[in-house]
Amino acid sequence: MALQVGMQAPDFEAKNHAGELIRLSDLRGKKVVLYFYPKDDTPGCTAEACNLRDNYSALQAAGYEVIGVSTDSPKSHTRFKEKYQLPFQLIADEDKTVHQLYQAWVEKKMYGKSYMGTARITYIIDQQGIITDVIEKVDTKNHAAQILKPEQS
Repeated sequence: MALQVGMQAPDFEAKNHAGELIRLSDLRGKKVVLYFYPKDDTPGCTAEACNLRDNYSALQAAGYEVIGVSTDSPKSHTRFKEKYQLPFQLIADEDKTVHQLYQAWVEKKMYGKSYMGTARITYIIDQQGIITDVIEKVDTKNHAAQILKPEQS
């Protein structure tokens, strides 16, 4: 069954860029932006991360904890964070466990060939761990505005 608004967000345990264990359940009481992206240091992923970085204070003011997830290694994440001064955590989901929980590991097509890869998708999770929004059409250059939009209505 597809994850959707109103459902309990699946709990997970994964290591971040620094090798620290992160559990979604440890963030109860905070709103969470859990965003999945294909690869560190690629144009779209960099634009998305930098947009979230540039709007991080507004996201924090709205009560959000931002967590990025890709299948890159902790070493790659550390370089990416340092290069672009990203103030939020990046999860190294090398075994794709979190991707599979959140249905972000999907079949993709390019040049007529099928392959498995990361869907660029963002889940907004409330303080009780309930999914309040799923952003499937991510605008990499304006992603923070997509996240904060419900806050402003």
